[in-house]
Amino acid sequence: DELQVRGWGSMDLDVKAVVNRDGAIYLPNIGAVSLAGVRHAQAESVIRRAISRYYRDVQLSVTLGRLRGITVYVVGQARKPGAYALSGVSTLITGLFASGGPNATGSMRHILLKRDGRQIADLDLYAFIARGEKGSDIRLQDGDTIVVPPAYGYVAIAGVVSNPAIYEIAASGETIGSMLSVGGGLPAVADAKK
Repeated sequence: DELQVRGWGSMDLDVKAVVNRDGAIYLPNIGAVSLAGVRHAQAESVIRRAISRYYRDVQLSVTLGRLRGITVYVVGQARKPGAYALSGVSTLITGLFASGGPNATGSMRHILLKRDGRQIADLDLYAFIARGEKGSDIRLQDGDTIVVPPAYGYVAIAGVVSNPAIYEIAASGETIGSMLSVGGGLPAVADAKK
């Protein structure tokens, strides 16, 4: 990856810094600055701290330059399965959306991420879409495989409900209550006993 670092004030700096294999960049008159494990949003403060050891009153701007690309494979019941070239900051959700998401028979409840032959994530898109939960949305690495298995089954929810629709069943242990909560619950005028 590449960062464009510009500084002005008590020093002038205009550098295209390439992140090396150790996760560090080199800045003239400053030296190596480690960015291993640092998110882009935090990179500016890390670089500012490194510069402030040598210079005072420096204004700083850090932007992303070229990003390293990765290849990710999407297989199974995806709308457009295949190999995708994505940026190095892509996540499981962005990789899935690049393929168009699950097809009509694909699961939205169990999107699997496999790395080196091991399953490392199981994403429930319903949790992301309904509640914004991204706990299983992890950063992709080169060579990862996103697997969209077939859906386990479906249930139709109709009548006096918040969001009548056809919903995917996650597993054999689903209850009426859990499916109603997936559908947004019951409105105040509904009789929950019936």
